[in-house]
Amino acid sequence: MDRNIIMNRMKEHLIDVRANGYQPLYLCLQGSQNYNLDYEHSDIDTKAMVVPTLREVVLNNKSVSTTHVMENNEHCDLKDIRLMFNNFKKQNINFLEVLFSPYYWIDERYKEEFEQLRAHAEDIARYNEGAAVKCMLGMAREKYKAMEHPYPTLIDKIEKYGYDGKQLHHIVRLREFMERYISGESFANCLISKHREYLIRLKRNEFPLKEARIIAETELSKMEKAVNDFLLTERTPNKDVDNFLTEWLVKLFTKIYCEK
Repeated sequence: MDRNIIMNRMKEHLIDVRANGYQPLYLCLQGSQNYNLDYEHSDIDTKAMVVPTLREVVLNNKSVSTTHVMENNEHCDLKDIRLMFNNFKKQNINFLEVLFSPYYWIDERYKEEFEQLRAHAEDIARYNEGAAVKCMLGMAREKYKAMEHPYPTLIDKIEKYGYDGKQLHHIVRLREFMERYISGESFANCLISKHREYLIRLKRNEFPLKEARIIAETELSKMEKAVNDFLLTERTPNKDVDNFLTEWLVKLFTKIYCEK
């Protein structure tokens, strides 16, 4: 998809999110375009880091964590920046990808801070490698459970094929991602599959149900073995990264609330 089209659609997300009362500091693309796995049916979905007002902080109001659905059914996942950082530390790759996406918008007042955050993306993505691989396995298991589940939005596909190819392609993508991550390849490189055509075929439901089940089970088995082997060596969080994230948040909130 053309970059200008993507950025214009993201701008629509930004306008809509602001119109609904949120204060985004950083908004970026999420999903297939970041992995070079988009095709004609791919949507433009985004994630946004939003900042609470000082009043919300003082009153200890519940932090924002919601999905805003656009009129065209595209989605923007809104997350309080403090919760987003918790997800970075949990090493959830669906959240870490926001630090790597080439499609992003930053509030100009905080451009320096967010560019600094992106500059440390690789370190953040390896903050806790043990947690990262367990998270990847957990995600793959969730995709496996969802693969044949008749969700209302997928009922036509389930009735036609017996499974959702999108879930299957995620399982295979996660297995490849994990193997490359464990080998020491950069997170940025791991995001881009070396088997795009195969993954697109899986996504399009081009394999019969029986074969799809074998593929999914085989991939999960490989992931489970890889995680078990990887965790034979003790893995602990990187304290330097932890300190960086804490200090970065403190500096950002100081700038937001104390330098106006």
